[in-house]
Amino acid sequence: MPQLLKDAIRDVPDFPKPGILFKDITPVLSDPTLFQLSIDKMLETVENLEIDKVVAIDARGFLFGPSVALKKNAGFIPVRKQGKLPWKTNSIAYSLEYGENVLEIHQDAITPGDRVMIIDDLLATGGTAAATVTLLKQLGAEVTCVTFLIELDFLNGRQTIDCDNIHSILNY
Repeated sequence: MPQLLKDAIRDVPDFPKPGILFKDITPVLSDPTLFQLSIDKMLETVENLEIDKVVAIDARGFLFGPSVALKKNAGFIPVRKQGKLPWKTNSIAYSLEYGENVLEIHQDAITPGDRVMIIDDLLATGGTAAATVTLLKQLGAEVTCVTFLIELDFLNGRQTIDCDNIHSILNY
């Protein structure tokens, strides 16, 4: 079944800058069967875990996070790029494969001891996911799992993430 998902991913060369081969997930999202399959596969990564909150990373993680949160009867928490959240935030600066950024989370989004799953669409160098883990741990979360739809294995991004339970549905 994951091969169906892999076949639907579109490669877009030189986006968002020359030398990057962008993995476009919109064909998966536009097909309800494939979209459901992607959610189901992400849920399998936490089927035996207690999860209090599902944290999704801005912006494509938001496409999967709420569905997984509802199925796990967990809260949904967005981690956003700087300046996008309206309340008091904690923030962290980090580097990514083609620049630098700052992520933020509402200070009251996590209660110390919350068991948290992180979701994003793609793991490349790991900078964004690693920053999110750090941000959540600063708030007292227990990061139980980090799940991606796609992982670019050759970039070794999972080595930068401070979590022992990392899953990818599709590997390139």
